[in-house]
Amino acid sequence: MDYQKKAVCTIGIVLINVIVFLYLSFQGMTESGSFILKHGGLYIPYMQQYGKYYRLVTSMFLHFGFAHLCNNMVILFFTGWNLELEIGKIKFLLIYFLGGIGGNLLSAAEELWTGEYAVSAGASGAIFAVIGALLYIAIRNHGHIGNVSGKGIIFMVFCSLYAGFTSTGVGNFAHIGGFVSGFLLAVILYRKKDKKHSAGSYGGFYR
Repeated sequence: MDYQKKAVCTIGIVLINVIVFLYLSFQGMTESGSFILKHGGLYIPYMQQYGKYYRLVTSMFLHFGFAHLCNNMVILFFTGWNLELEIGKIKFLLIYFLGGIGGNLLSAAEELWTGEYAVSAGASGAIFAVIGALLYIAIRNHGHIGNVSGKGIIFMVFCSLYAGFTSTGVGNFAHIGGFVSGFLLAVILYRKKDKKHSAGSYGGFYR
């Protein structure tokens, strides 16, 4: 794998998130649930009553304040960079967006089950999908992918979930749903490099 290449999709997604946040910051308080709802946050009653299913995607580009944005974008930059260079742009985007939607759907199912609804936003479900995909690829590659080891990924997942379950206002079901979705999508999409057929090449993958 050629680390001189740039993970342009990862960089693009980070930039879009930052631009959206800066734009909304000039419009109002991004820490406000009602403000986030107005600009595309995920809220199950809106989906039920008005069919606003696009919020499953738009909510992935919204964040509650600067700290929320920074935490997510730092993690996305490093994990997304490794995954995109390993699996390719199209497959990376499929894992990111489908995994993020999967995380939001599990979160929605949990809210429907409990009857407790809240406005939710953030890229963490999609980021956990990236982490789940990285874990699967690390397993397939005997515990290592690029600059990240399988043990490092497991430690990252454990710390993130622990922080979520011990904090208030964190959508842990979106994290779990994203992680599981990303792992399963990687099972479907990832093809391990065949050394026998790629001798003499420089890290090419059969896709």
